[in-house]
Amino acid sequence: SYDRGATVAGVVGVGRLITGMDRGLQGMCVNERRHLIVPPHLGYGSIGVAGLIPPDATLYFDVVMLDIWNKNDKLQITTLSKPERCNRTVENSDFVRYHYNGTLLDGTPFDSSYSKGSTYDTYVGTGWLIKGMDQGLLGMCAGEKRSIIIPPFLAYGEKGYGTVIPPQASLVFSVLLVDFHNPKDGVFLEHLEVPESCKRRAVTGDFVRYHYNGTLMDGTLFDSSYSRNQTYNTYIGKGYIIPGMDQGLQGVCMGEQRRVVIPPHLAYGENGAGDKIPGSAVLIFDVHVIDFHNPADPVEIETVFRPEGCNVTTRDRDFVRYHYNCSLLDGTRLFSSHDYEKPQEVTLGANKVIEGLNSGLLDMCAGERRVLIVPPHLGHGESGARGVPGSAVLRFEVELISMEEGVPEGYLFIWHGEPPASLYEQMDLNKDGGIPADEFSTFIKTQVAEGKGRLMPSSDPEKVIADMFRNQDRNQDGKITPDELKLKSDEDQEKIHEEL
Repeated sequence: SYDRGATVAGVVGVGRLITGMDRGLQGMCVNERRHLIVPPHLGYGSIGVAGLIPPDATLYFDVVMLDIWNKNDKLQITTLSKPERCNRTVENSDFVRYHYNGTLLDGTPFDSSYSKGSTYDTYVGTGWLIKGMDQGLLGMCAGEKRSIIIPPFLAYGEKGYGTVIPPQASLVFSVLLVDFHNPKDGVFLEHLEVPESCKRRAVTGDFVRYHYNGTLMDGTLFDSSYSRNQTYNTYIGKGYIIPGMDQGLQGVCMGEQRRVVIPPHLAYGENGAGDKIPGSAVLIFDVHVIDFHNPADPVEIETVFRPEGCNVTTRDRDFVRYHYNCSLLDGTRLFSSHDYEKPQEVTLGANKVIEGLNSGLLDMCAGERRVLIVPPHLGHGESGARGVPGSAVLRFEVELISMEEGVPEGYLFIWHGEPPASLYEQMDLNKDGGIPADEFSTFIKTQVAEGKGRLMPSSDPEKVIADMFRNQDRNQDGKITPDELKLKSDEDQEKIHEEL
């Protein structure tokens, strides 16, 4: 047979072979070698074969068994390994991606996907594969390894295939199923951890900050936000991310951990993306939602404690002292006033703190405690700040320690009633026709002490009075003259006349 370059194929035990060969092949295994001595009466007898085998010749055969099959054989499937988790198995009409090594029954290799550096990708049960492979892939899990032995009538039959698969050859495939999906599949969600408290769930138009690990179905990591030490930040439901993730993030809670399994037609399709995401790949994202907000969100205020008999509350321009703890919604601590000797001090409405905190401190009583949830557009915005990530929602725990009634914007001092008619004369304490800084300061302090007026609240009243004097000493000669002294209300009226 070696001279002819082709194996011998035949059915054993039905009289198609000489009796000695029929008997000599019985019980052989694949790859077994035998030396057969066939006497004439079990060979070609007294007749022989004209020109080739003499009459009454004893025959010697050196035989190696390459393949065995029976018409009643079925597919032989052996599971070599199987993942612990298997939510779904291959069904007809699924699209599969798998690696394989293909050999003949004697171990001769004829093909391998590994040598091509890419998986074999096809539909199952639609006639695109040989029948044996169509059947052998059914019921597999992603990540499962199988050995599939296919008899020739479920493979390439009597004709074989090219020069690599002989006629009537059984085929052995070692298969690793990388992933699979169905064109009808949607996004599959697995809720890994959902916080007990979930006041609001994300909807289309929300801006979400989340961490993720992205893997293929076989566990290969293709991307991770953790490796960049930075969340992925985006709007959902508006087409900024792949459709599967747009859908998969709908309804998440702050702090939720969710697994999102996305078929390729809702991810990167047949072409894949870059070097790490193959064509037709199913993607798995393990997501941890840090926070989300909507650009229309106001400050969320929760009153934890409010003293009884609370009659006086904070307003814009009031000077307040308060303690605070500031953190991200995942609990990451950012800042705290308790790290300093004194409480925080600020004049409300003076643009000295972020807008959300300013709003959250309004209408508070001394001693009141609140929790404020501040969206980024009322916090530090898309850019963030030192120690604050961009687009971060902030959580403040605030306690109002004290408050002082403020003055209108642009004022440093305000009269509680009408100012004296002869203001300059009363302010000129030594009646020398000029008011130096010490006389000015003494007069203003007297008005405050007698309850006739109040200064702009500040931790340093001396500085406020010095600013008032500097504003009135218009020629900066160290004293105020009658022409220089003007009430703020009179100055504002003059500006109106000038504009008219």
